[in-house]
Amino acid sequence: MIKAKKKKSFELAFDSYLRPLLRSSFSNLFGRGIEAPPKKPVIFIANHSSWWDGLIFFYLNKYFWKHDIHMMMHESGLTRYPYFRFLGAFSINRKKPKDIMASLEYTEQLLKEGKSVVLFPQGDEFHQESRPLTFHNGVIYLLERCPDIPIIPISLYYSFRHERKPEVWIDQKKEFYVQDISGSKRKEKTAFLEAFCTEQLDELKGFVVAEQTEAFQELRKRRNR
Repeated sequence: MIKAKKKKSFELAFDSYLRPLLRSSFSNLFGRGIEAPPKKPVIFIANHSSWWDGLIFFYLNKYFWKHDIHMMMHESGLTRYPYFRFLGAFSINRKKPKDIMASLEYTEQLLKEGKSVVLFPQGDEFHQESRPLTFHNGVIYLLERCPDIPIIPISLYYSFRHERKPEVWIDQKKEFYVQDISGSKRKEKTAFLEAFCTEQLDELKGFVVAEQTEAFQELRKRRNR
């Protein structure tokens, strides 16, 4: 597996690139419940439908969460974009069982060192309308190994409305712990997460279709600090 190699200097330089990139690519970023988690470290999970997902996470962390964040990324993607290592990305190769375990053990190590991680439990990118959201068991494995670390579900939805550019809609739920997840077996607990995140994503889609922008904050109007 490919480990992260974070560099603060690169993070600062990348931010100066990312902000104008988001401005030129999206007409707006709408967020609901976006706030810094009260506890560190945490596991962020999200649906995965776009190449943009990771970049949206980097932006949210920079201006809202401010965690020492790391992100699991498919090995092929990290090989193609190796500079993401300097932002905290590390790899997983689901075609190799030994590599999967190595990535999970590395993730556990990061969490126990006080770092937060971003995981996409679907494993690969799927269209945002694909149902069900089929999750791998890795998140539950980590929660069982680190029961004091909370999980925070994030939903991401991309949509065109009345502008030339698309919008990003983001929903953040409150943190919860492995003991809050129903089921006695890992597979049952994973199914619970799938159902929870599917409901969260469908709820977010409902806000988007109804154009209920008043329930969201415009994330890019926040002053950069």
